[in-house]
Amino acid sequence: MTTIDRRKFLAAAAGTAGLSALPVRRARAQAAEFQLKWATNSPITFPTNVRALEAIEQIRADTKGRVDIKLFPNNQLGGDTDMLSQTRSGAIDIFCLSGLILQSLVPLAGINGLAFAFKDYEHVWAAMDGELGAEVRGAIEKAGLHPLEKMFDNGYRNITSSTKPINTAADLKGFKIRVPVSPLWTSMFKAFGASPASINFSEVYSALQTKVVEGQENPLALIQIAKLYEVQKYLSLTGHMWDGFWTLINGKRWAGMPKDIQEILTKRINDAAVKQRDDLRRLSNSVEIDLKNKGMIINNPDGASFRNALNKAGFYADWKGKFGAGPWAKLEKYSGKLG
Repeated sequence: MTTIDRRKFLAAAAGTAGLSALPVRRARAQAAEFQLKWATNSPITFPTNVRALEAIEQIRADTKGRVDIKLFPNNQLGGDTDMLSQTRSGAIDIFCLSGLILQSLVPLAGINGLAFAFKDYEHVWAAMDGELGAEVRGAIEKAGLHPLEKMFDNGYRNITSSTKPINTAADLKGFKIRVPVSPLWTSMFKAFGASPASINFSEVYSALQTKVVEGQENPLALIQIAKLYEVQKYLSLTGHMWDGFWTLINGKRWAGMPKDIQEILTKRINDAAVKQRDDLRRLSNSVEIDLKNKGMIINNPDGASFRNALNKAGFYADWKGKFGAGPWAKLEKYSGKLG
């Protein structure tokens, strides 16, 4: 296992698949007062990690070396559920995790991923930087984790397949699809009549390669960076849900840091998240063409058929009951009427 420390990579050009980095000298005059581990599940070139490394440099400078953070990208410290457990125990200090996977611990955290809830990014960020995000953060705090205010973007998710294009909801009947370890994902694809299998992202490529599952769903940028096009032939632009990463800090670790250190971490990581959103937007604009050039067959499915299937299956009514009337009202303030 290798460690990516704050000085090992510096982005040469943020927001592109070809982001490069430069190795630099790691010598330190003395040990930092606060030495933190920051874990992610995405490849080092993904915009989240590029901006994280930038924030790490800025935090070290702002604290005059009192805080030293090492970044562990690409599931180096385990799968999502394992790293969440480590963050709760304090073995990991900072962890970027999808709200939908966090849902296994904090049920409300999956609300942003409700199928077809947000029609565009204007509504996404209004909700997650506003009342809905505040509601979710309150629930996360109760689980012993400190969430920062600004989410990193992971993008709208689309379905890929090795066997056939997905044009309508009917094409998902019996379809073996990998989903993250999350109740909402499993529920949604069962409502479509698919056969979802919960698999951590660290195992996705091999599961597709060995045909354990036929397909998976992820944002375009991650499909490209993780080279899923090597084991998938079809890309269906379903845009069925929006997904983002909360920055989670171990609650006891956070409480043990002085206020000035907390303020610097908050400012620099929140700033990194806002910059990453634009990076991912620019990256995603070029990815579709690149995936097509790499041999993927791309189609634009009938979105109405998916929403109708979910309504028929009682998907929205079920999740309204699970999330509760209060949070649901905050969601519909930004999404409009669901179900």
